[in-house]
Amino acid sequence: MRHGFIYTGSDPNVAVELAQLAEASGWQGFFVWEGIWATDPWATLAAAAMVTDRIKLGTMLTPVPRRRPWELAGQTMTVDRLSGGRVILSAGLGVSEAEPRFWIFEDDPGRKHRAELLDESLELMQQLWRAEPFEFEGQHYRAKRTDSMLPPTIVQQPRIPTWVVGLWPRMKSMRRVARFDGWIPNYAPPGNSPESADEQARLFTPEIAAEAIAWIRAERERLGLADRPFDVIQEGTTTGTDAAADAAIVRPWAEAGATWWLESDWSVPADRVADHSRDRLRAGPPLA
Repeated sequence: MRHGFIYTGSDPNVAVELAQLAEASGWQGFFVWEGIWATDPWATLAAAAMVTDRIKLGTMLTPVPRRRPWELAGQTMTVDRLSGGRVILSAGLGVSEAEPRFWIFEDDPGRKHRAELLDESLELMQQLWRAEPFEFEGQHYRAKRTDSMLPPTIVQQPRIPTWVVGLWPRMKSMRRVARFDGWIPNYAPPGNSPESADEQARLFTPEIAAEAIAWIRAERERLGLADRPFDVIQEGTTTGTDAAADAAIVRPWAEAGATWWLESDWSVPADRVADHSRDRLRAGPPLA
């Protein structure tokens, strides 16, 4: 299992400092969140790329349906090249209108419409990352062929690793996940709709994760993708002060098949998040 850290604050200068600290302290990934009226995550990651050498860099996560796919492709390509091929794109639908702070400039078109935009954006970005002339005609996006002023191609091939949010056991959502490079789990118990993200996380267990991972492996075998790398991501909080207790939290997820543990604590107040992050990073990742 590899270990990443999610910076839950907003200061880009602190984020760049923490990316260096994460690398020096033995973490394998550093992630920032992407909002709507917020610090630009890709500019922040570009700066982090210039002061780190090995650590993976990414968002947690990008609401792809709310982005222009050609602009997102250019941003991710830029950071991928600056970092020498260390970028990860975490892609999701974006939150619903139940979270009004994310819909202050526009109306929520609905989950179905956002799912269509996500699928089409991910398909279009596969072409954009190749930096070759192409044409695209979708329901929501189109691209006319151009042979001039093409951008550089990405470093990582065949694409920037793309982790996708999937709602288990909703098959349409999970089939999307299986086509890409990683699963960011969401959980909807059959016959029950969790009222909050916290409740959803509480109900999602390593045993349920293992069932879903087995399904993903079978689906990727069916698609002919079984030999390609695939990650399973689990986010959570450990102390950094009690190695045995931290290992007890992380180990069941590793045994279930998770390949990344992403450390985060969204409850830390904004005025303490920088110091808390420094302390937690220095303590090192929770080794199962």
